[in-house]
Amino acid sequence: MRRTTTHLSDGRELRYFDFDDDPPRTASDERGLPPGSTSQGRMRFDHLTGEWIAIAGHRQERIFLPSQSDCPLCPTTSGNLSEIPERDYRVVVFENRFPSFLDENVPGDGAADAIPAFGADLPAYGRCEVVAFSPDHHGSIGALDADQMGLVMAAWRDRTESLLQQPGVRFVFVFENRGSEIGVTLHHPHGQIYAYPYVPPWARNMLDVAGLRSDGSDQSHLRSIVAFEREQATRIVHADDHWVAFVPYASRWPFEVQVHPIADRRSLAELTTEEQDSFSASYPRLIRALDSLFDAPLPYMSGWIQVPAHPTADELRDSRLFLRLVSNRRAGDKLKFLAGSESLMGAFIGDVVPEDAAERIRAALAVSR
Repeated sequence: MRRTTTHLSDGRELRYFDFDDDPPRTASDERGLPPGSTSQGRMRFDHLTGEWIAIAGHRQERIFLPSQSDCPLCPTTSGNLSEIPERDYRVVVFENRFPSFLDENVPGDGAADAIPAFGADLPAYGRCEVVAFSPDHHGSIGALDADQMGLVMAAWRDRTESLLQQPGVRFVFVFENRGSEIGVTLHHPHGQIYAYPYVPPWARNMLDVAGLRSDGSDQSHLRSIVAFEREQATRIVHADDHWVAFVPYASRWPFEVQVHPIADRRSLAELTTEEQDSFSASYPRLIRALDSLFDAPLPYMSGWIQVPAHPTADELRDSRLFLRLVSNRRAGDKLKFLAGSESLMGAFIGDVVPEDAAERIRAALAVSR
C-alpha cells in the first residue's frame, strides 16, 4: 500500500491510498478555493442528559443531492473540478469541507470531560474526514473486490491510528451511511470518520454498562456477549477463523448485524494482516447478501466501535473492536420510522424477530458470491 499526502487549494489535507504499482498522484486542485474556507461550529452542553451537542449552522450550505456531473467525489474532469484533483484514484481520504468538528481552537485535552456552567460552550473541535471508496459513482462497498476492500481497510486503519493521537480527540468513529431512506445526500460510495472531543453517548453507555457488569477481572463484557452468541448459534450469519457476524439477541432495528473479531482487538489499528484479509473478502459479500433481501440496495448505517483515545483503565478493559450495521428497511415497501417511543424515549420496539432476520441473511449469503 502507498499513501500520498497532498493539500487542496484551501489548505485541507487529502490522502491517496494506492497499490504500489499505481501511477503517482501529482495533480493539483485547480479550483482556487480561499485558504481556510472551512468553518467551526460550537458545542453546547445539554444539562438535562449530560451530553454535548454540536451546533454547526454552516453545514446548511453543504452540497445536497448533486448530479453525477457535479459530484464532488468523482475524479476531476474538465467539466467537474471535484474535491479529488486526480483523473482516477483508488481510495481517497480528505478533510470535510463542511465539518461538524474542526481541529482548530482546541482548548486543551480533557476540556469536554468537565461539566460547564449553564450557557457556557466550547468550539466544536476534533476532525471530520471523508473516505471515498471507489472512483465509480454508481459503485458500493458490495461491489469491491477483496484487494480494493483491503485498501479501504488500510485507509481506515491508517487514519484511526493517526487520529487517536491527535490533541483533544477522545473517540474515533469510522462509519458509512448509504441510501436516501436514511438521509444520505451524496450517493457516490463513501464513508466518513469523526474524531470527537468526547466519548459519544452510545459508546459511553456501552462502556458504563460493561463497567457495571465487570467481575473485577480482565474479562471484557463484550467478550461474554460474543461467547453467548457463538454458543446459541441461531443468530450467527457468518463465521470463519477470524470473524463472527450475527444478528444481536436484542436487535433494535429490523435488520441489524454485528461483526466481531474472534481475537480481542481494541481498534482497527490492532488488526493483523490475516484478519484484515478475511474481513476484506467477507464484508462485501455480506453487503451483497443484504442487498438481495429486497432485490434493491439496502439502506444502512454501519460503523466501527473502538477503544477511546487516552483510555482509562476501565475503558481499556471494557473496549473491544466490532462493526455495527443497522437498516431501517423492515419490508420491501416499508421503512421503520423512529417516532415517539424511539426518538423521544430511546425505547426501541423491534419489527422483525432477530432469529427470522438471521435466517433470511444466512439464506442470502448461501447464494451470494
